Amino acid sequence: QEMREQGFTESRLQLLSDISGAFRPGVLTALVGVSGAGKTTLMDVLAGRKTSGSIEGSITVSGYPKKQETFARVSGYCEQTDIHSPNVTVYESILYSAWLRLSSDVDENTRKMFVEEVMTLVELDVLRNAMVGLPGVDGLSTEQRKRLTIAVELVANPSIIFMDEPTSGLDARAAAIVMRAVRNTVNTGRTVVCTIHQPSIDIFESFDELLLMKRGGRVIYAGELGQHSHKLVEYFEAIPGVEKITEGYNPATWMLEVSSPLAEARLNVNFAEIYANSDLYRKNQELIKELSVPPPGYEDLSFPTKYSQNFYNQCVANFWKQYKSYWKNPPHNAMRFLMTLIYGLVFGTVFWQKGTKMYDLILL
Repeated sequence: QEMREQGFTESRLQLLSDISGAFRPGVLTALVGVSGAGKTTLMDVLAGRKTSGSIEGSITVSGYPKKQETFARVSGYCEQTDIHSPNVTVYESILYSAWLRLSSDVDENTRKMFVEEVMTLVELDVLRNAMVGLPGVDGLSTEQRKRLTIAVELVANPSIIFMDEPTSGLDARAAAIVMRAVRNTVNTGRTVVCTIHQPSIDIFESFDELLLMKRGGRVIYAGELGQHSHKLVEYFEAIPGVEKITEGYNPATWMLEVSSPLAEARLNVNFAEIYANSDLYRKNQELIKELSVPPPGYEDLSFPTKYSQNFYNQCVANFWKQYKSYWKNPPHNAMRFLMTLIYGLVFGTVFWQKGTKMYDLILL
């Protein structure tokens, strides 16, 4: 209603427009754009987390049409907000995720061994017995919680991982530690896609490919970054009127500056149209066409059951975690016992010897 009062006359608002691209195994891709460009919206659509509105177009996984029930079993999503149970340890949080999400044919010893490998991969093995705690109060720091979020998703052994701004709210050192964990994850052969907002030079050069979006949900660059982002810089410097990058300047900041709406108005160009008519776009379309055909000998992924574990194992895992949470929170349990005692004394005092007058009441 407020948008209509501002003069918006369309029947619906289009958040994404004609976006095409490919994410490949072992390649770390960055989704970058100004606020409101649709980065998180695009990632939510790809991950199947958008339940409102209408989605048009096609998404393929290994050449087959994407099925959300199957895709949810082979993908992970690291949210921007780190949500963890505060009264369990780092090891117990990761073990709980592995218990529920790994296949039921994985035995207990293999599961624990996999948890240990994941903790080593994201450098949490030294914090295995540390309590998670509450954000900003006690327990893990913000950077350690980010790595725990990655580990909780990684322990499900997904082939594809989406990360929504994994470095937001972190200082340079903490962001570098998180990105090292992300890089280690990519090196295992997984497909990792991150949304990121104005990264530093070091973080930006950790990525292999870039999908750059402008406001309105349109792509203005999709391709490799190259050594020291030279491919990205060459692409934009080839556009007439775009200022050359200063030596030592952050390519990510320069890229956002030269492709901003203000720069478009000054140059009287549309970077989305320039990309749509470029050789890079045609190259990407050929890559998409090639990857949209299933490889010989491959079959579409399927699972015999909807969930990794049956109902009984899910109950056991949840009871185990709840037991651990209560056992490691003595103040909460002490308060529950105290309140039970107080309630008993109050009601016992109020109704003291009232039962002896019951027959008198009946006679009256």
